[in-house]
Amino acid sequence: MDDDDDPYESLPPSTTAVTHMLAGAMAGVGEHCVMYPFDCVKTRMQSLVPDPRADYRGVVDAIVTIFRHEGLRNTTRGIGAVVGGAGPAHALYFACYENLKKRLSNGQQGNHLAHGVAGCVATLLHDLFMNPADVIKQRMQVYGSPYRSCTECGAHIFKTEGAKAFYRSFPTQLTMNVPFQAVHFMTYELTQDVMNPTRKYDPLTHGVSGAIAGACAAAITMPLDVCKTLLNTQEHCSRTNTVSYINGMGAAFRTVYEYQGIRGYFRGLTARVCYQMPGTAISWSIYEFFKFVLNKTAEVDDGHYLTVKTLKAQSNNPE
Repeated sequence: MDDDDDPYESLPPSTTAVTHMLAGAMAGVGEHCVMYPFDCVKTRMQSLVPDPRADYRGVVDAIVTIFRHEGLRNTTRGIGAVVGGAGPAHALYFACYENLKKRLSNGQQGNHLAHGVAGCVATLLHDLFMNPADVIKQRMQVYGSPYRSCTECGAHIFKTEGAKAFYRSFPTQLTMNVPFQAVHFMTYELTQDVMNPTRKYDPLTHGVSGAIAGACAAAITMPLDVCKTLLNTQEHCSRTNTVSYINGMGAAFRTVYEYQGIRGYFRGLTARVCYQMPGTAISWSIYEFFKFVLNKTAEVDDGHYLTVKTLKAQSNNPE
């Protein structure tokens, strides 16, 4: 298919990466900011031995209790870390995904294995930037967090635990996000094949596809997310007398089972799905919107893209 036949998905070679990075950054910041209160609820509900004042019976109870006793503002503690990390992380994430998806599938639709592989590789870049932000964010989100700001939290972690603390959960994060993103992208592309086979800009199908993809990926990787939260927050109540910190995925799995049993791996599942469904819907909707808008900026007056092909045609046929 020529570039001129696919005006939405295709961009001039010189602007493709920049477009995907800008659209990705907007999508990442938008998704995390809008859904941040639900992310706070998810973190609280994943606590192994919560404070009696933060032992919630469910998502609704958690939201009502937090709003009533702590106020809406407390559900946004740590959002600065996410805003700072989500922009560059999602810029690289979407740019890498789009580039690899195109290369691995040779520009053809329906190659869901290529979409999954591209999503896995993009995840590595994303997590390198987001892992430190996640650590600070979740330390700020836990009930009774002593930190007044993200800067204070980050400085305290670095001083008391060292730089390795920001990547203590990185192997678990990758172990979770590789299957998460593989399922996420494959489900999104598969749903788009069914609902939007021509791949035109359609906000409804982008949002619905994103929501379905987010829900499936969130449910499948829930146990790993619980372990990641434990490694990030290092709950004082879950430490033993023999170790200072919980290190590694194996130790996290054992600790969760020790305190909560099998059900501990699924604490906060409803909150995670409620966060991921609208979150991924918003992310894909914003991403596809900005990709569409930025596409338009590359058009010339006759409705075609200013590509090498059109430049040669213009030079051979001067008016």
